[in-house]
Amino acid sequence: MKPEIGITEKNLGKSIELLSVVLADEMTLYVKTRKFHWNVSGESFMELHKLFQGQYTELEETIDLVAERINKLGGKTIGTMKEFTALTRLKEAAGKYPSQKEMMKELLGDHEAVIIELRKDITICNEKNKDAGTTDFLTGLLEQHETTAWVLRRYLN
Repeated sequence: MKPEIGITEKNLGKSIELLSVVLADEMTLYVKTRKFHWNVSGESFMELHKLFQGQYTELEETIDLVAERINKLGGKTIGTMKEFTALTRLKEAAGKYPSQKEMMKELLGDHEAVIIELRKDITICNEKNKDAGTTDFLTGLLEQHETTAWVLRRYLN
């Protein structure tokens, strides 16, 4: 059954497409953060190991919420690495194992990139799709990424 929630079918489709890209970004960031959690080493190993674990755990929750939002709007949620890779706006660094500082810089850059893209997505959802619920949902994600970026930035100062 299609949702009858005051948003045209066309705009629901646009919001679902946009959310699928957001989901791909979140999944890519999750995988990177998990990789760094597994491979961090050096003097601050345990602190950063736990920091990255907290961050990927939060991303796991976010991924589930984005997937549920897609379903609430009547869409089907993508779920393969091929689909995520095709849609993500983030870059991967296969075969590279950076230093602690470079890990944090890379994650900071990714969170900031997601923040920039979410700002654009929020405008599209609000102005073009007339989807206040997704606009609000994306604003919450933006705030989470701003907090994570702030924490990473503090480590790098």
